[in-house]
Amino acid sequence: MSARFYADVALAAGTSISLPEQTARHVQVLRLQPGERITLFNGRGDTEGEFDATVERMGRSDVDVTIGAWTATAREAARTIHLVVGMPANDRMDWLIEKATELGAASIQPVMSERSVLRLKAERADKKVAHWRGIAIASSEQCGRNRVPLIHDVATLGEWLKKSTAETGAAASNGMRLLLSLQDGSRPLAEAVASTALASFTFLNGPEGGLSPAEEAAALACGFSPVTLGPRVLRAETAPLAALATLLCY
Repeated sequence: MSARFYADVALAAGTSISLPEQTARHVQVLRLQPGERITLFNGRGDTEGEFDATVERMGRSDVDVTIGAWTATAREAARTIHLVVGMPANDRMDWLIEKATELGAASIQPVMSERSVLRLKAERADKKVAHWRGIAIASSEQCGRNRVPLIHDVATLGEWLKKSTAETGAAASNGMRLLLSLQDGSRPLAEAVASTALASFTFLNGPEGGLSPAEEAAALACGFSPVTLGPRVLRAETAPLAALATLLCY
């Protein structure tokens, strides 16, 4: 199997292109030579697929390739799952994004809440998001996905709730909204999912320490339903992945 690379450019069989700078750098790291085959994908279009390509020239900082045949694939999850996560501290968010990409998340929205340890603003937030998008690209290349999950800009939970509800027009119009909660009466996630034929889900999980009561109330008012993953309390970076795996099983 040839090495896979994400190229954020238009791809068409029979054409020759210079790879984007970041993609070219990755090809050069592998010390590929002219004549060697690679696989390219850009996540564009309505149909999943990837292109064969042949390295034609290796420059000091650029790489030219000829695009070959396009092959349709079907590696995306049957359900569209959006994760809204209270960012865990240190490098745990990196790990979460890598694994969520492998499992098939369609998008990841990092949010700051009352109990968040990690707080990002302005340039620092932009750098972190760029770093996370790079992780999502690398994970997609490795696992065989041809669509890179969208990593949204950092927002506060309040900002995101207001914006997302306004964009959908009604909370229920964007599939099922699920909130991980330790409240009594929360339904098991598997039970909540098994009872619906919806194909789109938004899963909200807090940071270390969870969401505050006021934040949970705000989420419920925006159409989220409280669910539980079981009797144990999972870490902030583990819970979204457990939920994602569960949602993909039903």
